[in-house]
Amino acid sequence: MDIKRMISGAAGLAIGLGMLVIGGPQATAATNFEMPFPCGQTWSGNTRTNHSPAQAVDLNRSADEGDAVVASASGKVTKVRNEGGQSYGRWIEIDHGSGWTTRYAHLSAQRVSVGQNVSQGQTIGNVGNTGGSTGAHLHYEQLLNGSPQRIKWSGSTILYYGTKNYKSKNKCGGGGTTNPYTPEEACGDGYKVIDGANVTGARVSLLYNASNGYNCVVAIKTTKIGTESDVGAFLEVQGSPRTTDRDEYGYYAGPIKKKAPGKCVKWGGMVGSSSYTSGFEHCG
Repeated sequence: MDIKRMISGAAGLAIGLGMLVIGGPQATAATNFEMPFPCGQTWSGNTRTNHSPAQAVDLNRSADEGDAVVASASGKVTKVRNEGGQSYGRWIEIDHGSGWTTRYAHLSAQRVSVGQNVSQGQTIGNVGNTGGSTGAHLHYEQLLNGSPQRIKWSGSTILYYGTKNYKSKNKCGGGGTTNPYTPEEACGDGYKVIDGANVTGARVSLLYNASNGYNCVVAIKTTKIGTESDVGAFLEVQGSPRTTDRDEYGYYAGPIKKKAPGKCVKWGGMVGSSSYTSGFEHCG
C-alpha cells in the first residue's frame, strides 16, 4: 500500500471539506475584523433577508453623509470602482489575505488607490449616497474566496436578521502619540477648516463646505489617542437648538453638520472640565 498516496489523498479531502490542514493556508483574518469606523463611534447596523447579498449590513447614524469610513483590517486595495447611479456607486474592495476581502459601498469619496497597502483603522473613504442607494449609509460586506459571509467584528457575529447598535473597537487601546485623523477626514469631502481652538486634550475645528453650505464641527483628540475617553463637540445655529456630540471616543467627537443661511453660528468643544465656546460668528 502506498502510504504517501493515502496521506496526500486524505489531505486533499480535508481541504475540500474546509478542514484545517497543518501547513496549509488558514483563513484567520476574519477574527481580526473590526467595524469600519473609528474607535468609540456607535452605528446602527441593519441586516435583512432581501438584502443583496443577504449577509451584508447597512450602517447608519444621524447626519452620517461624509463621515469617515476606515479599513476593517490591514490589507491591499484591489478595487476602487465608480458605477455612477447604479448598484454600489462608488465602492472599494480590500484584500486581507487567506481569501478574505471586505467591500465598502455607496461612498461619497474614495481616498485610496488600487495597489495601496492600508492599515486597520486607516481612512479609505466617506459615507455617501451613490449608486442604487436611497439614503446616505455604508453598505459593508465580508467575503471568503468571493463568497459573502456572515459578518464578524471583534470575533463576534452581528445580528441576523434585524437592527442593532454597535460600538466600534477599531484601533482602540491607545499607544499612539499622533492622531491619525484630520478635521477634513472627519467632516468629509469638500470641507475646509475656517476656525479652530484648543482645549486641554483636543483641538476643536470649525469647517465649511462651500459646495453645499454646511458648517461642520469636530474635536480631534490630542491626548489618550486610541483610548476611549470623554470628548465632545457642539454646533448651534442662531435661533435654533444646539446639537452636541459627547461620549467616550478614541479619536474624535463629531462631526456635527448644519446649514446656517444668513445666520451666525456658535461652536465649541470639551474634554472633561476643559471647554471652549465661541460667540455667534461666521455669519451668513
